[in-house]
Amino acid sequence: MTLLDRVKAAGLPAHVGMIMDGNGRWATARGLPRNAGHQAGVRTAERLIRFAGRRLGLRHLTLYAFSTENWSRPEAEVSFLFDLLRWFIAEKLAEFVAEGVKVTVFGDAAELPPALREEVARVTAATTGNDRLWLNVALNYGARREILRACRAAMRAAVAGTLRPDGLDEEAFSRLLYTDGMPDPDLIIRTSGEVRLSNFLLWQAAYAELHFTKTLWPDFTAAEFLSILAAYQERERRFGGLVGGER
Repeated sequence: MTLLDRVKAAGLPAHVGMIMDGNGRWATARGLPRNAGHQAGVRTAERLIRFAGRRLGLRHLTLYAFSTENWSRPEAEVSFLFDLLRWFIAEKLAEFVAEGVKVTVFGDAAELPPALREEVARVTAATTGNDRLWLNVALNYGARREILRACRAAMRAAVAGTLRPDGLDEEAFSRLLYTDGMPDPDLIIRTSGEVRLSNFLLWQAAYAELHFTKTLWPDFTAAEFLSILAAYQERERRFGGLVGGER
């Protein structure tokens, strides 16, 4: 039995989050401009999406593509990233439709360039009925902003009289987040050797298993992904409780 077969037989996580880090360092190490690293990173994302949906059968995958903090990067780099994302969405739209990939975008779309907003609207509308792989792209996303957005929605509902303060429990609050309708991530992976969440799915990650790899994102492979999943399956998840006769 192959590692792929063993991982699938052992039971997959319901939702995996990926913090795709290291494009710039990958390019610099090769004497290339940073944009070459972003191009290589997009190809890695393409391979992972295809592998996760076609061969692995993963149901929910969230990719951290552009954070609210990334606006501090040079304007030319930000512009290149948006053009690259727009090209990627347009290039893969037909494949997403054919492969049953449902694309959802987390984040504040109002701040994105109009051409990218149009492409995002097009792919989400075209794939809304798909259910093989739910692909979430965190774009102009920050978890603190997401939580504030949910708080404001709860406040508006309270003012309108449709929500009582004591009716706002964790389940109700979760329905106000971008991840409404999907499970919290069981596993979050970050590449490049950095050991932090960087404002990614902070509410949803309360009990996620974390894995940090020194591999730079463009070098991340399906084989390493499988190895991480196999290691995740060996962890004992207790969610704050005890197991067996432990006291």
